[in-house]
Amino acid sequence: MKQDIDGVVSSLNRILLGKEQQVRLALCGLLARGHLLIEDIPGMGKTTLSHALAKIMGLTYQRIQFTNDLLPADVLGYSVYDKQAGGLVFHPGPIFAQVVLADEINRASPRTQSALLEAMEEQQVSIEGETRPLPSPFFVIATQNPVEQGGTFPLPESQLDRFLMRLKLGYPDPKAERELLEGEDRKFLTERLEAILPGEKLLRLQKAVGQISASPALLDYLQRLLEQSRRMPGLMYGLSPRAGLGLLRAAKAWALMAGRNHVLPDDVQAVFPSVAEHRLEQGESGKARERCRQLLTTVPVLE
Repeated sequence: MKQDIDGVVSSLNRILLGKEQQVRLALCGLLARGHLLIEDIPGMGKTTLSHALAKIMGLTYQRIQFTNDLLPADVLGYSVYDKQAGGLVFHPGPIFAQVVLADEINRASPRTQSALLEAMEEQQVSIEGETRPLPSPFFVIATQNPVEQGGTFPLPESQLDRFLMRLKLGYPDPKAERELLEGEDRKFLTERLEAILPGEKLLRLQKAVGQISASPALLDYLQRLLEQSRRMPGLMYGLSPRAGLGLLRAAKAWALMAGRNHVLPDDVQAVFPSVAEHRLEQGESGKARERCRQLLTTVPVLE
């Protein structure tokens, strides 16, 4: 299993240069059956990473460009009258794919953003009084521009909480940027990617994540992090039970990627900022990173 994972990381690293940590975190989130939110300024490789992840998994893929005039029906689908059928015929929207890239999600209105809530939580959508299941596996990989930029609508907390992880890519280092300038177009490289984790391989790895063990002492440490976040000054609320479950799944996936069958505190600490930051921001941009750092430095591993 570790050989397959290392192969995926190696392939992605050839597409997104100088970002191995972010690549590993993105793969970790998908192995943990979570949705990913990738935030950065335009042109940093958010869409490239999203497309590469979809290609690596060999799953059906749809990209939705979110704009301020996008309607929920453009995402979910709609029914039209068919004369031959003698009634309404449902035309599924792009949400009915195994991997959905919601590009620049915060450029759409809150009403359209909310169309994803049920899909991300229940893996189904309710349209025109009927519940329709989505494919399995189902991942949403969303990109967003910083909320300080014009034309954006901040994602509500209920939406943010559906994302297991939020990643930020940042500028490449000079060596990686030079290689990027001298190398082949990333779009063409991405198109040539082979599916390394198709079908059964992906399901087998996801199942293996659930079999990674977490000791009572590890769970005690995780609970202390959750409890301390709920007592932090300046926060209306701390990390939710859903965040705790997501943190545990992500830590198990990180342990699997390291070739271990048990979770260490180091695994929790490695994924904690990506799982917790977007949940601890709560309208105060820039403070979440410091809050995560404070939690990791003040909460003891052993008590």
